[in-house]
Amino acid sequence: MGCDGGTIPKRHELVKGPKKVEKVDKNAELAAKWKYCALSQEKLRRPIVACELGRLYNKDAVIEYLLDKTAERPNAEAVVHIRGIKDIKELNLTDNPEWEGEGRNTKGDRYEDIHCGMFICPVVGLEMNGKHRFCYLQTCGCVFSERALKEVKTEICHKCGDPFKDDNVLVLNGTKEEVEKLREKMEERRAKAKTKKCKKSKAAETVSTTAESKVAELFSNNMLTLKTPKCSNQKKKKKSHC
Repeated sequence: MGCDGGTIPKRHELVKGPKKVEKVDKNAELAAKWKYCALSQEKLRRPIVACELGRLYNKDAVIEYLLDKTAERPNAEAVVHIRGIKDIKELNLTDNPEWEGEGRNTKGDRYEDIHCGMFICPVVGLEMNGKHRFCYLQTCGCVFSERALKEVKTEICHKCGDPFKDDNVLVLNGTKEEVEKLREKMEERRAKAKTKKCKKSKAAETVSTTAESKVAELFSNNMLTLKTPKCSNQKKKKKSHC
């Protein structure tokens, strides 16, 4: 019953139970969404763009995807809804003065705050690091914290002065429920745009057909007027001969 050393094994040593699921640090995962591209997983660098679902991308990564959609990418599901360059908006971000950049010296026992954001809200100064909710305006691409938009209510952008409506405000890196709502709004907008396009094409077709019919009618009338005087002249000549 014993082992080599004369010890009796316990039950947990003989029976293998289910493996423990490794817990992901939610804070680190949340901070990564604000520092890395949702497509290439590379660090965000200007120009930075956002889609209609509020995800952040490097613009060059999205352009590469649009140029060659057949290439295999690890996070291709994050850009399936992007059909063209019109489906993304370049963001007008405000730099964080406390952000020292990637070239800072990290050697030694210096403390490095992983939650230090590269950008801040230009109104209230909150860092864009995942701790606070941020939004962007589809009209101009300016980015603000949700607190700033609630505390200072206006219909004009705080940064560039362009007008906007409540429907133009999109949440960045929202929850699953918020992403689903944004997806529904996106599909609704695209359906409306498609119906408008169909109506315009039908109207253009009707205009072209009516114009063609009018041209044909005018052409036939002109031909008749050109033919009638010749006939009358010929009749006059015949009478004179008689």
